[in-house]
Amino acid sequence: MSTETKPAAAADGNDAPKPMMDARPAAGPRMHTVGVPMEKSKDFRGTSRRMLARLRPERIGVTFILVLAVVSVVMVVLGPRILGHATNVVFDGITHRNGAEGIDFTKLHNILFLALGLYAASFVLGYLQAFLLAGIVQRTMRTMRNDVEAKLNRLPLGYVDRQPRGDLLSRVTNDIDNVAQSMQQTVSQLLTSALTIAGVLVMMVLISPALSIVAILTVPLSIYTMKAMAKRSKPRFMAQWKHTGALNAQAEEVITGHAIVKAFGRQGEARERFAATNEELYQAGFEAQFMSSSIQPAMMFLGNLGYVAIAVVGGLRVASGAIGLGDVQAFIQYQRQFTMPLTNFASMINVLQSGIASAERVFELLDAPEQTTEVNTAPAATEPVTRPGRVAFENVSFQYLPERPLITDLSLVAEPGTTVAIVGPTGAGKTTLVNLLMRFYELDEGRITLDGRDIAQIPRSELRSNLGMVLQDTWLFGGTIYDNIRYGDLDATHEQVIEAARATYVDRFVHTLPNGYETVIDDEGGNVSAGQKQLITIARAFLSKPTILILDEATSSVDTRTEVLIQRAMAALRSDRTSFVIAHRLSTIRDADTILVMDAGRIVEQGNHRELLARGGAYYTLYQSQFAAAATDVA
Repeated sequence: MSTETKPAAAADGNDAPKPMMDARPAAGPRMHTVGVPMEKSKDFRGTSRRMLARLRPERIGVTFILVLAVVSVVMVVLGPRILGHATNVVFDGITHRNGAEGIDFTKLHNILFLALGLYAASFVLGYLQAFLLAGIVQRTMRTMRNDVEAKLNRLPLGYVDRQPRGDLLSRVTNDIDNVAQSMQQTVSQLLTSALTIAGVLVMMVLISPALSIVAILTVPLSIYTMKAMAKRSKPRFMAQWKHTGALNAQAEEVITGHAIVKAFGRQGEARERFAATNEELYQAGFEAQFMSSSIQPAMMFLGNLGYVAIAVVGGLRVASGAIGLGDVQAFIQYQRQFTMPLTNFASMINVLQSGIASAERVFELLDAPEQTTEVNTAPAATEPVTRPGRVAFENVSFQYLPERPLITDLSLVAEPGTTVAIVGPTGAGKTTLVNLLMRFYELDEGRITLDGRDIAQIPRSELRSNLGMVLQDTWLFGGTIYDNIRYGDLDATHEQVIEAARATYVDRFVHTLPNGYETVIDDEGGNVSAGQKQLITIARAFLSKPTILILDEATSSVDTRTEVLIQRAMAALRSDRTSFVIAHRLSTIRDADTILVMDAGRIVEQGNHRELLARGGAYYTLYQSQFAAAATDVA
């Protein structure tokens, strides 16, 4: 099957809600729609639990990291105590305390080598811990990216139409990258910091309960400061990522439509909109980063107050002989080890806040309502099929919005091998019929059958494998012309690809290009003309050999000669297939077997070209208005 990836809903005026052209998040109720970031996290704990649940497949590795962290922290925590013994050996040797007659260098060397060995082993374990964590985080992010990609394919067309493309892209790229970075930085450091705080506290109590009380007195103040500043920073991080998504949406919009922006002279307006959103991002980012970076200096200041208090109290106790000088030295090192994890803990909490804010945006996308199941109803009896390609709409009703019915009680039959043209004013429901046949949207009432089978009972992949589509807005991906044609059937042979190109007149212009079929085109098809792009998409559909063909003509922007080629290519493509043609130029569908004239979601007239002209009704009025306009233009 070959279809254009741009949604068909965009092709027919007011048939469907359109994507927002202004990507800036609006104030008020719109902020609470699915997929648009809130100012505050709705469920911080719930999002954190969901992130932890995603680590469940890596629980063996996480457990190993936990063991490594415990062993590493124990070694680091023992270091100051051992160095304190070394200080006591030197101090006793100099002062001849405890019967020492000089410094025992053998004992001193053994103690120092033991401390060096502990620190070296701790470094190796920390290195291994970081290596394992990097693998766990990246595998988890790989799974999350796969889930997001799969989710995008399951989202209904209406959801994608309502979301700024740049914001969706930001959730898939920037937000997931931010989650990965925050996990890489916080998981290990938060664990190590918590273990270090507990281990150091135990060692301080063992050395001197009195000094421990002095050290612990600064903890409540540190925790209060950390909590208050983290609380103020969280909404600012949310705002930062919200404005990042909005800025991406604007950039994507301007880059995609740069020709239109220049044609209408809107560069100044685009710059102003970008500058306004960029200023909002600057303010939010400045406040978030300032609050985050302010926590560490505040915690260091409180830690220095603790050093002063311990130095004074410890000096007094050494003078009184209550504890040794090495014990005070060890305690001061423990005080630093005690305050540094608190400082790191505070900093990592802010990084975690940013990561959770991004994770929540990703989870909002993953939780967005999906299109209905592949098969909606219980199997029903099917009509006998004598020739494939019969399509029947039976009392179909549909509306995009509850208060705005679009199609009401519509019935029609397209017999195998016939061409059905659909005409009517903008917003009449022409493209909506195509969307319903493709199951981009589900019916409110009635049913559509393909060869007697209700399409609601047919898996979408099976249904769409029988459908070929050429939309008004053509789409080519970055690659060669050959690859773009072969996209219609990846199993096609070289001869089949060339045959499709010849049948649709692609072969005629390909040989004028520098590298023929191997000419590389960009993702917007900028180095081929509009008519050539349309011929390539027709060749792609031709190669897929669909049973049902859907054509949304797009010949108004091409020259007369190319239009003739496109019409011939479409005729070859329609040959012996059931075809639905959304007609904009009535002169192109004179030979259609059936012409449906739609207005306000209803079929107001039906017949062939001659019959409808003879009736002098809606079709006759449309036909005469087009030719009258053409005559006026010529005049």
